Amino acid sequence: MAQLSSSLLYAAFITYLFGTLFFAMSLSDKKQKTASYSKRWGRIGYITSIAGFALQLGYFFTRWAASGHAPVSNLFEFTTFFGMMMVFAFIILYAIYKTNALGVFAMPVALLVIAYAGMFPKEISPLIPALKSDWLKIHVTTAALGEGILTISFVAGLIYLIGTVKQDTSTKETKWLEAVLYFLLCVLGFIIVSVTFKSAGYEAVYSFTAKGGNTVQAVYEMPVIAGPADAVEEKGGFGPLFDAPGWMNGENAAVKLNTMIWSLLSGGLLYGLLRLVLRKRLAAAMQPKLKNLNPELLDEISYRSVAIGFPVFTLGALIFAMIWAHEAWNRYWGWDPKEVWALITFLFYAAYLHLRLSRGWHGAKSAWLCVLGFVIIMFNLIAVNLVVAGLHSYA
Repeated sequence: MAQLSSSLLYAAFITYLFGTLFFAMSLSDKKQKTASYSKRWGRIGYITSIAGFALQLGYFFTRWAASGHAPVSNLFEFTTFFGMMMVFAFIILYAIYKTNALGVFAMPVALLVIAYAGMFPKEISPLIPALKSDWLKIHVTTAALGEGILTISFVAGLIYLIGTVKQDTSTKETKWLEAVLYFLLCVLGFIIVSVTFKSAGYEAVYSFTAKGGNTVQAVYEMPVIAGPADAVEEKGGFGPLFDAPGWMNGENAAVKLNTMIWSLLSGGLLYGLLRLVLRKRLAAAMQPKLKNLNPELLDEISYRSVAIGFPVFTLGALIFAMIWAHEAWNRYWGWDPKEVWALITFLFYAAYLHLRLSRGWHGAKSAWLCVLGFVIIMFNLIAVNLVVAGLHSYA
């Protein structure tokens, strides 16, 4: 059953990839093609995306059957489910708005998230006592669904900005837009680097004294740029070039910092190569394909995504989370890093709705807020999980 589950996830990934290509073919900067041509390829892309979602749904339930619990208990399982909820939200919103560009950007983001999940251990393991609760599937799935819907607001906002920000000269807006695209390339870079060094069988091991006085090992699967402070090398490898800060003396803290550094470096390399090939900013290269889109429609999609996703996220990430926290730890709130970032996410989107409805923040202002909201969500998923230790570190 576990093997079938893995095969279904792989098939879903490939199907999503084809869906992305079909949606990309639907975009054309030639006006004579925009009616029948775009509609045909958009329909094919949409059907393909639904097929991929059905396959991933099959993965989800077969893994559930194999493990005996909802497959959202570790980073691999949660992140793949998060990607699936992105696709689900896209399928619903595309059915309403019929905007092909949404698929061109939403599907690659979902692909990146699912591929990112593949970098974590995939083995099925029994639940630790703290997770043996019905609140696992209630809290985590609802929070992921809310984040998946909110991600579509980012996609619509990003498309709006790429299509409307003037690219004639370098401005503050063009620089921030390129920074967002660089951030996405960092995720892709992390995936490429991880796969490359895993395939090469790279491993370096360092032992050091962690907090509490215990001697632990840090196992690196990428060349060591940031090593544990005062560590002893047990298995050879490159580096380290410098020691991690002293406060990062958890068992895997330096390894996680090293991973983030490689992500930033590989993202920078990918961005630089694309700039050399295109000989212009990435957003400027994409803008001609989006010139026939209606900015007001994109603005509406981003707002509707927040209007739907915000209450779902609040219910799952805060209300259900606090109920489970009281059941597991006998308190509703404890300022754990994941709890703090869930609260930050809640306050941010609450501020977004206030500014939009009370202050009239539409168009570019609204789009930039949606982009920033996604950065907060991804920081919570990537940086908080990889670097910051807390009660949720079992994931």
